[in-house]
Amino acid sequence: MKHLFIAAALALVSLPTLAGEAKTFAFGEPAPAAKATRTVEVLLKDIAFEPKSLQVKAGETVRFVLINQGKLPHEFNLGDKAMHAEHQKEMIAMQGKLFNNAMQHEGMDHSQMGHGAHGHDAGNTVLVQPGQRAELTWTFRQSAPIEFACNVPGHYQAGMVGALTIE
Repeated sequence: MKHLFIAAALALVSLPTLAGEAKTFAFGEPAPAAKATRTVEVLLKDIAFEPKSLQVKAGETVRFVLINQGKLPHEFNLGDKAMHAEHQKEMIAMQGKLFNNAMQHEGMDHSQMGHGAHGHDAGNTVLVQPGQRAELTWTFRQSAPIEFACNVPGHYQAGMVGALTIE
């Protein structure tokens, strides 16, 4: 477990641009669940989201309840195409260091794997292990062309992405 924390800390240090983005997204920012005006359940399947697209209103705070019904770890990441492309590069770079290292430690709580690393502290991403639930609450500020996506290597390219319309 100690090795995972060290690897996660090193990953954060190597990603200063993401670690500093927690409240600087043009389309909104993370919010406490208590401020949510609506709850939306999103199922993470192998390799799809249900629903396939989402609509929100500018100014709305939405609590996303994420349920991974698949057999693989999945992400729920809010961002534009460029943000997803950048995050995918970071996920590829980190997967060998964090995912493989974590799997070598028997009895470890794998539900925490990945949190605090490769941008997951920015507030716009949550990694959900198979059979697990997680939440992400977000206040949407203005209309922007964004998507919700899974950036686990290969998942976005396989179609695990959906449009999020901010009205």
